[in-house]
Amino acid sequence: MKKTDTTLYFITDSTGLDEPEFLRRVEEALKGGVTILQLREKNKTTAEYIAIAEKVHGLTKKYNIPLIIDDRIDVALAVCAEGVHLGKEDMPIATARRILGDDFIIGATAKTVPWAMEAYEGGADYLGVGAIYPTTTKVKTVLTSTETLDAICKAVPIPVNAIGGLNKSNIDILAGIPIAGICVVSAIMKANDPRTEAETLLGAAKELTKK
Repeated sequence: MKKTDTTLYFITDSTGLDEPEFLRRVEEALKGGVTILQLREKNKTTAEYIAIAEKVHGLTKKYNIPLIIDDRIDVALAVCAEGVHLGKEDMPIATARRILGDDFIIGATAKTVPWAMEAYEGGADYLGVGAIYPTTTKVKTVLTSTETLDAICKAVPIPVNAIGGLNKSNIDILAGIPIAGICVVSAIMKANDPRTEAETLLGAAKELTKK
C-alpha cells in the first residue's frame, strides 16, 4: 500500500463554470494546500474527460499533488494520473488492482464495515466514507452516521476520509474519530476565495487529525 496524504482531499465540480474559471479555481485550491485532488466528471464524454484531465494533471504536477480520476480507469490510464477512485457500482477493487498494478493509487467508497473490509482486502489504498451531511453535488448520496465512520476507521489499517457536505463550520462533528482527513467539494469550489478556503480547511483538518 502506498503512503498517500489525504488530509485535505479536494474533489472538483465543474458545474456552471466555463473551463478557464474551473481551472483557475482548481489552481487556487492547489495553492491553498489541498493534499490530493480528485477530478470528478459524471457527464462528459470520454474525449472531453480526457481533455480536461490532461489540463488538470498539468496543474497537479506543478504543485506535486496526486491526481485521482473518479470512476474511469481508462481516463486515468490515458492521462497517466496517479490514481483512480471507485464506487460500489464501478469495477471491483481487486480487478482494478490486477489491471493497474501495485504503484497506482486506488481509492474506494465505503458505507459499511463489511464494504470497507472488502475494499481493503481487494487492495484499496484509502477509503472515502459518507455522506456525513447532505450534499449539493449531483452525486447520489446516502447519509452515513459518525458511529459507522468511527467503526470503519477502526476496522481497516488504511486511511479513511469523511466525505459529504463538510465545511469549516460543521467538521467538529468528526472530533475524536480517527479519520485520516476530510473530503470537500462545494466548500472550495463555491468559495469566493478557493485558496484561502483551502488554507483554512487544511488547518482545520490537521487539527482534527492531530497532524
